[in-house]
Amino acid sequence: MTTKKPARPSVARSKGAQVKKSAPQAGTVRVAAIQMASGPNVSANLAEAEQLIELAVDAGARLVVLPEFFCIMGMKDADVVKAREAEGRGPIQTFMARMAKKHQIWLVGGSVPLEAGAANKVRNSCLVYDERGKQVARYDKIHLFGLDLGNERYQEAKLIEPGDKVVVVSSPFGRIGLSICYDLRFPELYRAMPDVDLIVVPSAFTATTGRAHFETLIRARAIENLAYVIAPAQGGYHLSGRETHGDSMIVDPWGVVLDRLPRGSGVVIANINPAYQASLRKSLPALQHRFITCHQIEVEVVERRAVAKREPSSK
Repeated sequence: MTTKKPARPSVARSKGAQVKKSAPQAGTVRVAAIQMASGPNVSANLAEAEQLIELAVDAGARLVVLPEFFCIMGMKDADVVKAREAEGRGPIQTFMARMAKKHQIWLVGGSVPLEAGAANKVRNSCLVYDERGKQVARYDKIHLFGLDLGNERYQEAKLIEPGDKVVVVSSPFGRIGLSICYDLRFPELYRAMPDVDLIVVPSAFTATTGRAHFETLIRARAIENLAYVIAPAQGGYHLSGRETHGDSMIVDPWGVVLDRLPRGSGVVIANINPAYQASLRKSLPALQHRFITCHQIEVEVVERRAVAKREPSSK
């Protein structure tokens, strides 16, 4: 019989894998990052996402984060534009609301294509749903990826209309700062986030840039903000011929990788510990030692509203 390390939760390595459910340690919250290798068929991607969300929930996750464009990785830009939705309507958003409500979890919808001002573009939008299935926050990706290595070229600005607002949402697990993929290279974005406890970075890093920089940047953002970072990613080969890096991970405020998944579809699981985070911030109050402030664009802080309780009947 093998001995299991209690701090190392089980991880789903494929759609057929099982995650052994165990209660999180006292005072901690179980969170999950979903890794996929999405294709151009929205329905198929949603079906796979549903299976992976269920695995995360079975493992005790109360906060689940999906990767960038989990719902579609098109053969061409026109495929993504065709799948775009108006905010609050469409099968992708209906799916996320249903998953959050069904499992009574907070679900961060990686990113989805929403309508943009231009007919041939989309907003790359990270949507957050609470345990009632209500959308509570939206962040539109600000920084757009551009790469020219000769035989490897990407220009997101051809497809994506950038956002212009930093978004932080209050949740039962702490204040969550929202970002998407290429945002990771711009630390001033995270410096503009007030008092964040968790940072989410749903991504689709290329294999080239991911191998070189993904882990380094994820751990750096965790360390410099003394925050947990949840980084779900696309990881594998796509029908379009693109290869994404994967290596989804959850990192603690000291920069320690708590769990990761190098390639393929699956679930990364870890416990976040607010008391541990508070002790680190007390011992090393680096956030209070800042003297140089970054120019801040508009910041939206979404505060959590308590569910109203019904008054007892007077009958």
